[in-house]
Amino acid sequence: MSIFTCPVCGEKLEITGNTYICPKRHSFDRAKSGYVNLLLSKHMGKTVHGDNKLMVQARRSFLDKGYYSPLCDALCEAVSANIKGNTILDAGCGEGYYTTAIIGKLQSENKAAEVYGIDISKTAVEYSAKRCKSAELAVASVFHIPVSEGSCDMLVTLFAPYCGEEFQRVLRKNGIMIMAIPSENHLWELKKAIYDTPYKNEVKPYELEGFGLVDRKRITYDMKLEQQEDIDALFSMTPYYYRTGREQQERLAVLGQLTTTADFELLVYRKF
Repeated sequence: MSIFTCPVCGEKLEITGNTYICPKRHSFDRAKSGYVNLLLSKHMGKTVHGDNKLMVQARRSFLDKGYYSPLCDALCEAVSANIKGNTILDAGCGEGYYTTAIIGKLQSENKAAEVYGIDISKTAVEYSAKRCKSAELAVASVFHIPVSEGSCDMLVTLFAPYCGEEFQRVLRKNGIMIMAIPSENHLWELKKAIYDTPYKNEVKPYELEGFGLVDRKRITYDMKLEQQEDIDALFSMTPYYYRTGREQQERLAVLGQLTTTADFELLVYRKF
C-alpha cells in the first residue's frame, strides 16, 4: 500500500502491476522510468508547470559537480539525526539529487526508510525516477499533495514553495519538517557582476504556524566556478534567469570564472 492517494477522490491508491488504482476505480499508470503522474489539470496553474527542461538539466549538471555538497551533507545529517519512524516525503524533489543522497545516508547507517518524492515538474520527476530507483515518485503540486493525512514521519522541502496547511496535514503529530532556504548573502557576487543595483535576499522570520523550531544551521562558503558552463548552469537554475534582460545576460556570458558565496539556512521544525 502506497501513501499516495487518488487526486480525484482522495481514496488510498493500491499498486497493481504498473498501475495505481483506488477503490472508486480511478487509475494512474506508471511511466516507463517509474514515476506516476497524479497532477490534475485544475491544479496545474496557468503558466509553465514547474522547472522546464533547461532549468532541470542546468541544476543536474551543477549539483552533480558537488557545488552544493556542504548543504547536501548537512541535510543528510539532519535527516539522520531527527528521523523517528520511517516515512519521508520530499516535497519538491526536483531531479532527485537530495532525495538520492538522503536514501544513501540512511542506508549507510542501516536505517530503514520509505522515501517518497513529489514535484510539479514532470521533466524533473522523470530525471529523478531515472536517478533514484528506490524512491516512490509522483508528479504533483505541494499545494495539493496526494498523500494520506498523517502518513509522513518527516517532510523535506528545499527551495520549494511553502504550503503550511498541506505540510501539516500530511505530517503526523510531532513529525519533523526540514527546510532549506537561501540566506541573505547567497550568490551575492554573482548578482553584483550582473546587476547595476543588486539586492540581498530577505530572510523571513523563522516562526511558522503549527510548527516549533527545533534547530537552525547556517551554511556559508565560497564557490569557485572556473568554467563558464558552470556559471551558466548556476544562473539557469535560479529564478533570476527569467527576470534578467539582454544586457545583464551578456555580462554573465563573458565572466569566464567567478567566486561567489553559497549561503543557506537549514531549519528543522516539529509539528505541534
